[in-house]
Amino acid sequence: MARTAVDGPGGRTVARRNGLRPRTVLTGLLVLLVVAVLALLVGAGELGWQRVLAEVVAQVSGGHSPLSEREAAIVWELRAPRVLLAGIVGAALASSGAAFQGVFRNPLADPYLLGAAAGAGMAATIVVVFAPAAATWIVGPLPLAAFAGALGGVGLSWALGRSSGGSGTATLLLAGVAVAAFLTAVQTFVQQLNTDTIKQVYTWMLGGLNVSGWREVWLACPYVGAAAVVLCLCARLLDVLSLGDAEAASLGVRPGRVRLLVLVAASLATAAAVAVSGLIGFVGIVVPHIVRLLAGSSYRVIVPMSLIAGAAFLIVADHIARTVLPGELPLGVVTAFAGAPFFVLVLRSARGRLR
Repeated sequence: MARTAVDGPGGRTVARRNGLRPRTVLTGLLVLLVVAVLALLVGAGELGWQRVLAEVVAQVSGGHSPLSEREAAIVWELRAPRVLLAGIVGAALASSGAAFQGVFRNPLADPYLLGAAAGAGMAATIVVVFAPAAATWIVGPLPLAAFAGALGGVGLSWALGRSSGGSGTATLLLAGVAVAAFLTAVQTFVQQLNTDTIKQVYTWMLGGLNVSGWREVWLACPYVGAAAVVLCLCARLLDVLSLGDAEAASLGVRPGRVRLLVLVAASLATAAAVAVSGLIGFVGIVVPHIVRLLAGSSYRVIVPMSLIAGAAFLIVADHIARTVLPGELPLGVVTAFAGAPFFVLVLRSARGRLR
C-alpha cells in the first residue's frame, strides 16, 4: 500500500497511508446496506415495517409472506427499484464530482461543469414542447433526450475548448460556461413557444425519481457501471495529475489523455443519472468533500468511497423527499437544503486556494 512521508511530532518523518483500506470500504458498504434496507422497510404507504421485513425474509427463505399481492407489488415494483435507482444516481453524481475535482484541481467543480445540465435541460424542454405522446414510444423520449443532450453539451464544450487553441483546463472551463449560457438561452426560447409546459419542465429540472418499475434502473445501470469502473481505475492517475502536468509527464503519464478519459467516463455517468432523475444539485460537491474529510485526500480513496457515500446520501435524501410531507418534495430541493450550507463551508475553506 502506498505511503506518503509527512512531518510528525518533534520533526520526525512518519509514513501515512493514502491507499484504500478494506475497513473503510466495509464500513461504507455496511452503512449503505443499512440505509437501503431502512428505506425499503419504511415508506409513504402504511404497510408496517415489521410486515415488510417479514416479506423480505419470506422472499429470501421461501417462507410465507404476510403481504397481499398488491402490497408486495408496492414493495418490489415501487420501493425497491426506487431505492436502487437513488443509489445508482447518487453514486454516479458523487463519483463524477470527485473526478471533475481531480481533473480541474478545483474543490468546487461538479458534474454539470461542462454543460451537461444545460444540454439535458434544453433537450428535455424540446421533447416536452414538441414530442408526440410518450405512450407511442417504446422507451420514453424524455430520458433519451436528456441523456443525448447532456452528452452533447459536454461534447460541444470539449470541441469549443479544443478549437480555441488552448489546451489547459481553464480554456475548457470557459468553453463550458459559454456552451451552458447558449444552451440555456435556447431552452428559454423553446419554453416561450409553449408556456403551458413550463410547470412540467421545471418539475423535471428540480429532480425526482418517479419510477413505475425497473425500466429506469436497467436504463441507467450499464452506463453508470461502466463509468464507475473507469473512474476507479483512473483514481491513481488523478493523484499523479495533482502534482502538475510536468511532474505527471516525467512519471510517464500523459495528462491530456488521462483528462479526456476521465471526463468522458464522468460525463457518461452524469448523463445517465440526469436521464432518469432530472437535475439534482450539490451531490457531486458535498459527498466528495465529506469523503475527503473522513477518509483522506487521495483520489484512490475519494473516488470509490464517493460511489458508496453518494449512493447512501441520495437514498436518504429521496426517502426524506417522499415521506416528510403528505405530498412528495422534489429531490433537488432536499439535496439543496442539505448541500447549500455545506457548500458555503467548502467555499470558505477553499478561499485561499481559489485566489
